Amino acid sequence: MDKNHSSCDRGSAKSSSAEELDPRIHTELEKLNSSTDQINKVEKELEETNEQFRILLSAHAGGLEKLMKKLGSSVIDKARPFYVAKEEAESLQKKCLETAVQFQRANDIHREARKSVQLAEGRYNKESHFDGACQEVLNHLTSNVMEAEKQKSTLTDTHRTLSDKFFEAEKKVHELEKLLHKEIVRTKPYFIQKNSLNSTLNDLRSRTMKLYNDRSLAKRAYSDALYNLERISEEIHRMRNRTPGEGAEEEEKQQHEEQAQDQQQQLSLEDEPNQQQVDE
Repeated sequence: MDKNHSSCDRGSAKSSSAEELDPRIHTELEKLNSSTDQINKVEKELEETNEQFRILLSAHAGGLEKLMKKLGSSVIDKARPFYVAKEEAESLQKKCLETAVQFQRANDIHREARKSVQLAEGRYNKESHFDGACQEVLNHLTSNVMEAEKQKSTLTDTHRTLSDKFFEAEKKVHELEKLLHKEIVRTKPYFIQKNSLNSTLNDLRSRTMKLYNDRSLAKRAYSDALYNLERISEEIHRMRNRTPGEGAEEEEKQQHEEQAQDQQQQLSLEDEPNQQQVDE
């Protein structure tokens, strides 16, 4: 009986040694600890950002309400179309500039693609041997030129459409500015403060969304590491208890089962932030 007990102790020691020596365990434990630290860090930043949002909204919303009562809601409502139109014009102008930058980048790509085709054609014309591989390279380079041309054409149409909309929006802004000049001047402090507040809140909202995404990724990494540790432990346990009569078929079957489990494992860890835009 002492002999059997001693044998069990050696088997246990061998299993413990196998787990300690397996480098995968150390790797997954590091991932687990790193993910835990990341989750805690993001959770703290999320709490701070949400608190900033609440404080900012509470502090400035009351000031906007007082200013609205002082000016009169009717005056603010009358001037609002001008500020809405102005914001739309500024947004269209920004999109026009972004499209122009994209077009310039596409134009550079097109120029380089055409240059590559010309160089390839010049090189192949000097060579006596022109096989299928050379033709494939030339076709690929030509395809790049055509794709760049298509991108340029699309961006040209987009820029033209946006420019037309921008000029119309600018025209509307000037018309409203003449029509509502007195109301615009009176309500300017209100809309400047409101737009500034919304801009700051939008920045905080974007940061919050990024933090939620970072937390989701960290939780996924934590779950993956934990799952891998369980898999490694089970594998070591099977190897320890495996009898000599067990063959390759059983091992292959187990591998297939593990692959099926991997494919079925899905995580849904994304959260939706619950924040509100300042009422206009």
